[in-house]
Amino acid sequence: MLKTATGARSILIFDHTARGDSASNRNGMSIKEPVHRVHNDYTHESGLRRIRDLLPRETAARRLRHRVLEINVWRPIRGPLRTMPLAVCDASSMRPGDFVACDLIYRDRMGEIYYVAYDMRHRWYYYPDMQRDEVLLLECFDSARAHGGTGAHAAFEHPFTPADALPRESIEVRAFAFFAPE
Repeated sequence: MLKTATGARSILIFDHTARGDSASNRNGMSIKEPVHRVHNDYTHESGLRRIRDLLPRETAARRLRHRVLEINVWRPIRGPLRTMPLAVCDASSMRPGDFVACDLIYRDRMGEIYYVAYDMRHRWYYYPDMQRDEVLLLECFDSARAHGGTGAHAAFEHPFTPADALPRESIEVRAFAFFAPE
């Protein structure tokens, strides 16, 4: 699916995260809370660093001579998703100055993401009642773009969520799309 959507020559799937509210934690499954802060998962520097962390040095150097995208494949685990849906900000409504780099400290490595400063120009969208067979592709890093991403996203509390709505359960899979020859 990602090769078709991007035209990339190869794809490296390297991470996934299941998200939900406290009612979703069951059967010992590790589920993280949805992120309510507006953000983009990678800065330009952390996107390049993550590629170097995942690939042997020579392979990373060869692949980084060509364009690389990081894309999150996001979908509900069950639907319709009405509780804490995902909102996405139209990249064309954002400017590089809207992005504020922030460190993420993991047990085994240092990461960096962008939080986003509010601007009334930002245009937001969400997809109501998403079903489990529907996906969003979120481009979070593009080696050809100076600010490292093309938009932002966040979960939000929808004021018209029905009282009987299913608890939020979603999954995001992170992948690099490489345009370099193998």
